[in-house]
Amino acid sequence: MTRRAPALAPEDRRAALVEVTLPLVLEHGRAVTTAQIAEAAGVAQGTIFRVFATKEELVEEAIDSAFDMDAYIRAVEALQPRRTLDETVTELAQLMIQRFSQVFAVISIAGHKGSPPRQNAEDWVMRISTAHTRLLEPFADELTLPPGEVMRFVRLLAFSGSNPHITEGHLLTAAEISAIVLDGSRRKGP
Repeated sequence: MTRRAPALAPEDRRAALVEVTLPLVLEHGRAVTTAQIAEAAGVAQGTIFRVFATKEELVEEAIDSAFDMDAYIRAVEALQPRRTLDETVTELAQLMIQRFSQVFAVISIAGHKGSPPRQNAEDWVMRISTAHTRLLEPFADELTLPPGEVMRFVRLLAFSGSNPHITEGHLLTAAEISAIVLDGSRRKGP
């Protein structure tokens, strides 16, 4: 017997449906069915149409959600400093790889019509910068560059290193990115 989802307010039901739809879109593309979505959400198919006019509207909102920076920012803000600089940078690189990989997969599998949804870029840039600085500041004397510059290089390598078209299928790992960046920005000797 399929478990039934709890009753939710319409905006919460929309969010829950979007959340379960994105992985299905990554697996099946735009051909995902309302039956698959309903089963994943634990609801009847009719429930989908109480909060979305069409399946396409739900799929578009799920695709748009992949471009939303808020979940990524919250994950970075929730990180705690690690014992070493290498562990901290590797963990940050892993989060970036996951984010970029999801965005590339959505674009590749489902396509995207138009520009990603516009968000308050100034706000999220500041939040990410603050989180990065908080995490790297304890290691500042180990670095020849400010934390923001170190993270700029991590971001550049995570972006290009997680794109299968750029890497010709040889994706970079978080540990490789961390080693490349830190080997070039760590203070040498006393």
